[in-house]
Amino acid sequence: MLTAAGSGTRLGREIPKAFVPVGGVPMIALAARGLADSGAVDAVVVTSPPGRAADMVAALGALPIPVEVVDGGSTRQASVAAGLRRADASTDVVLVHDAARPLAPPALVARVVAAVRSGHPAVVPGLPVTDTIKRVAPDAGAPAPPGDDTTPVVERVVDTLDRTVLRAVQTPQGFDRELLQRAHAEGAARAAAEHLAATDDAGLVEALGVPVHLVRGDSAALKITTPYDLAVAELLLEGR
Repeated sequence: MLTAAGSGTRLGREIPKAFVPVGGVPMIALAARGLADSGAVDAVVVTSPPGRAADMVAALGALPIPVEVVDGGSTRQASVAAGLRRADASTDVVLVHDAARPLAPPALVARVVAAVRSGHPAVVPGLPVTDTIKRVAPDAGAPAPPGDDTTPVVERVVDTLDRTVLRAVQTPQGFDRELLQRAHAEGAARAAAEHLAATDDAGLVEALGVPVHLVRGDSAALKITTPYDLAVAELLLEGR
């Protein structure tokens, strides 16, 4: 499944993010090709911005596996639930992948699927965190910012986390289909408020008390959110 219903506001574009080109090719097409080229994916369901299904089909272009486009929801969690409902009844393993990670290598896709099929019903790819990570809280003594960049927002450091046990999680994430359906069913009530909707399907599984396992990620699977990310992705694609 490819989640592609995002607006791309932070990218500074007037078109949905999935349609933004990387190296002249729409993000969604690159992401779908990565899934198809893995040899581990039989079909793809794409969640589209509502009303843009025809545009999404055109952006995807020709693929060697079946593709279905459905309208996404107002949150990522709602979009994944919509796509999950359209998955073929015979499907036993479901991948959830962000179109905003268009350069995720086929080998990464295959690695996640293999881990699920080896007996781990919830698998995410991830990379070690290299930056020092600090947990912060609002600084009660700091003046309120004026609403622009003239005064910095000051926060108080609460503690420094042990980065050796931290991982930056990527997609595609892989799941036993029945487990993912149950996680979304039980998470639907929590998602009634948009700000409580899950941004990560593994988080819904964790809420059930089911272990989630991690496999090695890939630096190419970066998420494109800002113009800087897009520029990095362009360089990576050029290097290929």
